[in-house]
Amino acid sequence: MSSKVQWRLCWENELQLSDHVQLADFFRKTYGPTGAFNAKPFEGGRSWAGARPELRAIAYDSHGVAAHMGSLRRFIKVGSVDLLVAELGLYGVRPDLEGFGIGHSIRAMYPVLRELGVPFAFGAVRHALQNHFARFCRHGLGTILSGVRVRSTLPDMHPQLPPTRVEDVLAVVLPIASSMSEWPAGTFIDRNGPEL
Repeated sequence: MSSKVQWRLCWENELQLSDHVQLADFFRKTYGPTGAFNAKPFEGGRSWAGARPELRAIAYDSHGVAAHMGSLRRFIKVGSVDLLVAELGLYGVRPDLEGFGIGHSIRAMYPVLRELGVPFAFGAVRHALQNHFARFCRHGLGTILSGVRVRSTLPDMHPQLPPTRVEDVLAVVLPIASSMSEWPAGTFIDRNGPEL
C-alpha cells in the first residue's frame, strides 16, 4: 500500500454533505472505468446507487477515500423463506490500491455486524469478480453460491422499463450469528427492494 489507511465506521446520519461529495467522487472514479453508465448514479454528490446504506466502512489515507463498503439490514426471501440479512454493497477500492482486498473492508465492519445480531451478511456480485471474492472466502469467512438469480426493484421508476429486474449473479454469504448450514436452500433470492 502506498500509505497508511485509517478506517471509519459510520451510520448514514453521521455523514456530512462534504462526506457525500467526497464519496461520490470516489465512486465515479472507481466505477467509471467499468463503464460510464456505472458512474452515472454518483453525479451531483450522490454517494449511493440503489438503496441507501445505513452503515458504511470507509477507509481513508493521505489521498482521501481509499476504500468503501456499505451495509443495509433488510429481509430477503430465499426460495420461500424470509431471512434477515445485512446486505453488503457499494464496495470499492481506489484504483491505485488494487489488491487491498475485500477482507479488509469486511473485517472493519464485522464487529458492528455481530452487534446488530444479523444471522448473515449477503452480497450479490458479478461473475467477473468471482476470483476476487474467492480469495476472501477461501479461509471460511464466507461462501460463494453460484447458479443464483436475484430479483430487485429498480431504484427509480422509468415508464419504458419494468419495475423489477432479475440477474444471474454470485451470492456471497457470510455467517454472522448463524452457521452456514442454516442458510435456506433455494436458487432464487428476492430483495424486495433495490440493490445496495
